[in-house]
Amino acid sequence: MGLALTRGQKADVTKNNPSFRNLWVGMGWKGGTGIDVDFSAFLLRQGGKVGGDEDLIFYGNPKGARGAIEMSGTGKRSFAGVTDQEQVIVRLQDAPSEIDRISFTLTIYEGEARKQSFANVNDVYIRIMDEASGQEILRYELGKHFSVETAIVVGDLYRYNGEWKFNAIGSGYAGGLAALCASFGIEVQADASAQTSPPAPQPPKPPTPAPQPPAPAPQPPKPPAPTPPPAPQSAPVNLSKISLTKRGDVINLQKGAGALGEIVVNLNWNQRKSTGFFGRSSSIDLDVGCLFELKNGMKGAVQALGNSFGDFSRPPYVSLDGDDRTGSIKTGENLRINGNMVHEIRRVVVYAYIYQGVTNWAEADGVVTIKQSGGPDIEVRMDEHNNRMGMCAIAMIENVGDQTFSIKRLVQYFTGHRQLDEAFGWGLNWVQGSK
Repeated sequence: MGLALTRGQKADVTKNNPSFRNLWVGMGWKGGTGIDVDFSAFLLRQGGKVGGDEDLIFYGNPKGARGAIEMSGTGKRSFAGVTDQEQVIVRLQDAPSEIDRISFTLTIYEGEARKQSFANVNDVYIRIMDEASGQEILRYELGKHFSVETAIVVGDLYRYNGEWKFNAIGSGYAGGLAALCASFGIEVQADASAQTSPPAPQPPKPPTPAPQPPAPAPQPPKPPAPTPPPAPQSAPVNLSKISLTKRGDVINLQKGAGALGEIVVNLNWNQRKSTGFFGRSSSIDLDVGCLFELKNGMKGAVQALGNSFGDFSRPPYVSLDGDDRTGSIKTGENLRINGNMVHEIRRVVVYAYIYQGVTNWAEADGVVTIKQSGGPDIEVRMDEHNNRMGMCAIAMIENVGDQTFSIKRLVQYFTGHRQLDEAFGWGLNWVQGSK
């Protein structure tokens, strides 16, 4: 075990250990029933503020500082026989010089609304390990210092005279993640249901003055100096929706204290009709489906083509709700995955295919939204197009420790089911089908 710190104590990390290159920062805790604890880190400049929204490292943005700071995700490591609940890799030599401090925090999801606080969370700790040797460098155990707080700044890894040090902070706050974001300079998008502030009262108009004798004609005023355009502002962080925008982006579904519950994979696309020869109009029939593989080796497909609608409560624990052939149904098409059976499911590839109509993915403007209970929506837009191919693999859903699923953006195009199957190694036999 490394150096044990107490609240408020600071310790050198690299001064006496110049060989340290990559650090693993691990955090752990024991939450009460129904309490959902989230980890986040803020990459701060001098003055204690972030440079932009991308400097918030959390489940919706797991990598920052040009790749120097990254959540380990599914690649967690065991150090001294313990695998922490959250781990962050800090590549010291790659950390941009403007990053002055990395602040590690914990928050309780919807803590105020659920009347939960860190008074009900035990054994919170943070520790720092050297990747090369596996040595635990230091550890800070927070103890029982909290009552009504829903957010904690656990500790800071910071630069001092060209070296890295650690400060054991252990300060609690109310307001959860949104309050921490505000204090570190990040604007959080308000909930759409929040009420807007009433307009400020206007002062009364002054009375009309009495007429005055005519005065000499005034000289025309000098034209005012042009007003510079306002500096562009980044959009506020939306904690209720996460967009996977680049191929290979991965995020885990948020795992609370209970089971995952129902996971809905929704496909929607536009309902505009294109006009062809002789004034006839046609629309694209875009269908959602998936390949599934269970832990027991069972493999197959769930899709409208061939009437393979699956089953939610029995294997394969994936079902298709319906078949929208026009895009006019507001809810689109839905795959439902039984998250309570995560331990039975190995992986799922979600795909879309154009069953009928012109192969024009840009016109279809498809979007897949993965909805989870108690966590943000995850969105994958089909904004990369290949009109020579009629099938698109959208996302890979994979088992993570029999506890949750990871979601990986694919958006790869194929000529048909057989080619998609071969690309991901399913090994099914395909025949011509209809619906």
